[in-house]
Amino acid sequence: MIRPGRLGVFGGAFDPPHIGHRVVALDVCEHLGLKKLIVVPAARPPHRDTSFPATLRLELVRRAFALDDRIDVSDIEYRSDEPSYTVDTLRQIRAIQDADDVWLIIGSDQYAVFETWHQPERILELARLAVMRRGDDTIRPDSRFPFEAVEVTRIDVSGEMIRRRLAAGQSIRYLVPDSIRADIEAEAEHLTGHTEAC
Repeated sequence: MIRPGRLGVFGGAFDPPHIGHRVVALDVCEHLGLKKLIVVPAARPPHRDTSFPATLRLELVRRAFALDDRIDVSDIEYRSDEPSYTVDTLRQIRAIQDADDVWLIIGSDQYAVFETWHQPERILELARLAVMRRGDDTIRPDSRFPFEAVEVTRIDVSGEMIRRRLAAGQSIRYLVPDSIRADIEAEAEHLTGHTEAC
């Protein structure tokens, strides 16, 4: 059941976006009853490098989620030259969105290191945590950081897997949406010199 005023924020590097992102986004929308899910590609993730250029990742994410009216893709982290910190993104989203119930969606792996995030206590003043659990993932609760567990469909595909297959010249067919596969392959060919296997 959709709950008016309930907004989700789902960030990440999306390096590149793949079918797993679309599936968990749908699961989260349904579990939390979100009126809207804002997907936020990180322009400059503070803790990791990305393989695909920032502007390309934003365009790929927009096209990957283009068919779902409940999902908006935000360029909010592209409006600054500073690193993309979640606390700043949430502050800006709350300032421009009409929502009184904001949820930050993260994976169980991210929750395990949440205390290392920039201003985690302030994050929890701006949003509630929804932690995605895949299959038999174990989430060890930390009383400082309450959360709601969200069961999502486990699909064993990751950005790292996509990049590894591309570097080896292997096919990524069916692992990424058809609407963006050609552009991902073209960028990978530019970076590595390999073309798709089939």
